[in-house]
Amino acid sequence: MARPSFRGAVPDGLLYDTASDTWLRREGEDVVIGATTLGIFLAGEIIAFTGKPKGAEVERTRGLGTVECAKTVLAVHAPVSFVLLEANEAAEERPAVINRDPYGAGWMVRGRPTAWDSERSLLTDAAGYRAHVLRIEPEAEFL
Repeated sequence: MARPSFRGAVPDGLLYDTASDTWLRREGEDVVIGATTLGIFLAGEIIAFTGKPKGAEVERTRGLGTVECAKTVLAVHAPVSFVLLEANEAAEERPAVINRDPYGAGWMVRGRPTAWDSERSLLTDAAGYRAHVLRIEPEAEFL
């Protein structure tokens, strides 16, 4: 049986990391980071999320936390370097929110970027991320 094609949102106004399939939103001096609908689609339904502890220094491409899916545990890789200010406790307690609302209440971590000026250029906008999705999933449907 063939796997269904990707069907999901890629909201405008966010920045995306194609290597980690994460999104990022600036809020003042901070960044809020979460998994994209494509990342969730590829990993499978998230049944657990654990963020790194407050104060952790996370380098770009290193793990900011882990997600557990039906058959595996995966590291969620950071799209930029940051000092972790908080992990989303609501998502840790009820990870289904990540699947239902990944760009809203299902955010994963909030942090203070440490190399924003040099790493910002490594991220893409929604149009660039949609093109990335179509390279992986040519039959993708955007909501």
